[in-house]
Amino acid sequence: MDVQSSQRHAGPLSRERADIDYKNELNSEQFAVVRDAEGPCLVLAGAGSGKTRTLVYRVAWLIAHGTPADRILLLTFTNKAAHAMLSRAAALVKGEVKGLWGGTFHHIANRILRVYAGKLDFKPQFQILDEDDAERLMRSVLVTEGPHAAGSVFPKADAVRRVLSFAANSGISIEHAIDDHYPQFIKFKNFFPEFARAYEEKKRAMNAMDFDDLLVNLLRLLEQFPQVREKLSSRFKYVLVDEYQDTNRLQAGITHLLASVHGNLLVVGDDAQSIYSFRAADIGNILEFTDRYPKAKVFRLETNYRSRPEILTLANESIRHNSARYKKELRTSRKSGIVPLLASAPDPEAQASYVVAQVLARAEAHMSLHDMAVLFRASHQTLELELELAKHDIPYLKRGGLRYFEQAHIKDVLGYVRILANPADELAWRRVLQLYEGIGAQTADRIWRLVKQSPDQYLTIADEMKEMQGLSSRVERGVGEVWDDLRAFAISAVKGPGEIITAVLARRYREYAKDAFDDAEERILDLETLANFANRYQDLSALLADAALGEGFRGEVKGASMAQDEDKLILSTIHQAKGLEWKTVFVIGLVDGHFPNARTLERGKELEEERRLFYVAVTRAQEELILTYPETSYLSSGYLLGRPSLFVRELPKKVYQRWMIEDGGGDDAGMIDIDEEGDNADGILGKVIKTMRR
Repeated sequence: MDVQSSQRHAGPLSRERADIDYKNELNSEQFAVVRDAEGPCLVLAGAGSGKTRTLVYRVAWLIAHGTPADRILLLTFTNKAAHAMLSRAAALVKGEVKGLWGGTFHHIANRILRVYAGKLDFKPQFQILDEDDAERLMRSVLVTEGPHAAGSVFPKADAVRRVLSFAANSGISIEHAIDDHYPQFIKFKNFFPEFARAYEEKKRAMNAMDFDDLLVNLLRLLEQFPQVREKLSSRFKYVLVDEYQDTNRLQAGITHLLASVHGNLLVVGDDAQSIYSFRAADIGNILEFTDRYPKAKVFRLETNYRSRPEILTLANESIRHNSARYKKELRTSRKSGIVPLLASAPDPEAQASYVVAQVLARAEAHMSLHDMAVLFRASHQTLELELELAKHDIPYLKRGGLRYFEQAHIKDVLGYVRILANPADELAWRRVLQLYEGIGAQTADRIWRLVKQSPDQYLTIADEMKEMQGLSSRVERGVGEVWDDLRAFAISAVKGPGEIITAVLARRYREYAKDAFDDAEERILDLETLANFANRYQDLSALLADAALGEGFRGEVKGASMAQDEDKLILSTIHQAKGLEWKTVFVIGLVDGHFPNARTLERGKELEEERRLFYVAVTRAQEELILTYPETSYLSSGYLLGRPSLFVRELPKKVYQRWMIEDGGGDDAGMIDIDEEGDNADGILGKVIKTMRR
């Protein structure tokens, strides 16, 4: 279809709006979408290919060709993204976007449910529970409904909510969710449906919905009330969805029904960047789109405006190993740059030293810190790096989680170390005591008041504890366990702080974590890494001093805002880095067992998502990509002497340079170009062992 015939089909083009030069302002791939996306359409938008620009111009095209703005629905995953798109569209069409429905799925659901709440037995002024409200409400459910005599720590309120949320957004039963995704909670499985029922009753009594309810109830409204569905779907002549690869079953069902009358459903996404299955995102929504809509048009945006060609070559070579994907090839018109670098380090400390040295070198060459990012798979991989950054006074912003020493499980276990190092540490006592069943804030206060009378003699006052008046048998049991543990840990303290942490894990915290957290495996690995790290210290105070340095340093926690003029290095999980870009990107910890993690190596579907995560990481880089891995690292089974990640080994050697850090430093002089020496991808270990720092 040519531009003129498209204009005749879509409606009159006003003179005021005719000054958008679509052909010159868009590339041919983008222009095809903007001009021809009628009916069901799938836009496969590769990383850095201008998908937002394409959506904005499509909205502008529709309005400029006669579609009233209030007949367009734009669904995004953040309100910020929706606002940015609408602002840009308004600028293109001289402000004519008033009435356009744009926002997140939850935002649109709230808007619709305010009108039709009565059909679902809610009042229109229903309250929306934010995450904190919902967690508090679930906590009250656990207090009244929890199995207090179960003899085990019950999952925390936020963990229970995540299980229920996953089930709701996946469209599966709670039992199925626990069996397949949260097996650590199987022994509590019979309690979860009761908690869900009590939680629902409390929300109903409050005339309240949580975030999940907004989607569940909107889908229920559309499915159970055909007249409402017909009215809404008739209103929205065009439905556009951003980041479709991240939609869950509820969201896919909602978009299908809202577009059911006119059939103009345009979804934009990249199957190669589908990395949120743990949040119930279903890659099948995008992979099976053409099955659901056999007449769908498929567009591809493959021109990347972000990265040098060498980086894209590596990315293309990686993702082609996935079988569940649409075929596409990122390309760029940018000039050639630096071939990506793969650097092997003797151990995590050497890896950290190397990264910091490279960051400093670029800073000295006048590159801003915020133009560099260090990406990682899991939080435990940043321990050595965060301490190294602190030593060099390099400010950083950490995205996707608390700084290492601020995490609850790290602070819990270090609480024991703090008590053994300083029995007068009131905060450590209060934290540790409340890890035990039956001991709440009030009981902890009573125990602390007794301990503080003679803190150096705390191991001798167990009998006095048992004589405290008014303690239930459950609390007495918890108090007894506290002192049994502390005596055992005091013996371990003779061998150093690493032994204490190992003992805390083995005797107490491993089982506590499995019962309390939905991500227990990650937290346990964090603590095993900490135990290994602590083995370097001879006394407790030295470890705690470095921990305090790491905790009190000028790094930031997630959610912290950074002013444009603040210059900080970015540390980020790969999940949090999606959609962002930096001139120089380091991807650390690329060793089998960590990335991909050991659990996914035998599971094809999960392994492919891990590879997509690697793809997302490397496509964040504009100018330089530096991949690193330690030759030794730590897993629960002990030291890992490993090869580089499967995702690196499967790449052709031509797509990267290979270096080995010999001395743990970051200077090129301290490195060997392995390829120049004729070494092969799996034969580094023998050369590195002699230079390892234990």
